[in-house]
Amino acid sequence: MDVDSGYVELAVEVFSMLADATRIRVILALREGEHSVNDLAEAVGKSPAAVSQHLAKMRLARIVATRQMGTRVFYRLENEHASKLVTDAIFQAEHALEAHPRHHHGEKAGA
Repeated sequence: MDVDSGYVELAVEVFSMLADATRIRVILALREGEHSVNDLAEAVGKSPAAVSQHLAKMRLARIVATRQMGTRVFYRLENEHASKLVTDAIFQAEHALEAHPRHHHGEKAGA
């Protein structure tokens, strides 16, 4: 990965896509497996219509994938990378707010 990589601009687009609290919450909910729009809406505290709009954008960006069963559509993460990005962003936020971030509490001294 060089500083002049052609993927830098695409990485910026990924960060832009993730720069929304509802999308972050959707990704966190999808870490546990696939869910319907209604399940996700309840989990993130938004209307199904709003969550559906976010999911459509995330699907175009290949962050989520779908599976249809009858009339219901289930969403899942396309791969593990969006989840890792969100986890790392939350860990970075913990560093910004806490002297001893929670994610370090499980590490052994000197690690």
